[in-house]
Amino acid sequence: MNLLIEKETDDSFDFDYEEAARSIIEQSLDYLKCPYEVQLNLTLTDNEGIHAINKEYRQIDRPTDVLSFPLVDYDEPNVFPEYIEEDAEDYFDLDTGELMLGDIIISVEKCKEQALEYGHSILREFSFLIVHSMLHLFGYDHMEEEERTVMEQKQREILELAGISR
Repeated sequence: MNLLIEKETDDSFDFDYEEAARSIIEQSLDYLKCPYEVQLNLTLTDNEGIHAINKEYRQIDRPTDVLSFPLVDYDEPNVFPEYIEEDAEDYFDLDTGELMLGDIIISVEKCKEQALEYGHSILREFSFLIVHSMLHLFGYDHMEEEERTVMEQKQREILELAGISR
């Protein structure tokens, strides 16, 4: 896995966020049985930064905790379209052969706020946000009740496998 992390805030964590991100992303990839080596981007920002992105790309005028921008369009979650390998130049880094999975953007500020609000560690909240986003990058969603139930179950299972609890 090739993970590019950009930090656009002075706010920081009291744990090794790079190691934590790599670990939970690998756990997610293993759980989802991803057949490819992947590359993805993780951006850590603040509420102001994520607010601007949320407004520009989703027309939602407020900060959020995490945004996901998948680079693969799925007809069914975690089922890669047949054309993905045929159109390799659109989906794979031709130099490395890695699938360009997408982007995850996390508000460090919102992550800390939610950890306090939910009464668990900041590491747990950070890991949850990454797992949630990874599922979006694999085509899962939570707009309908059935989708939400499936996604929440997968989030719990990945976090449990990683040994991260509330």
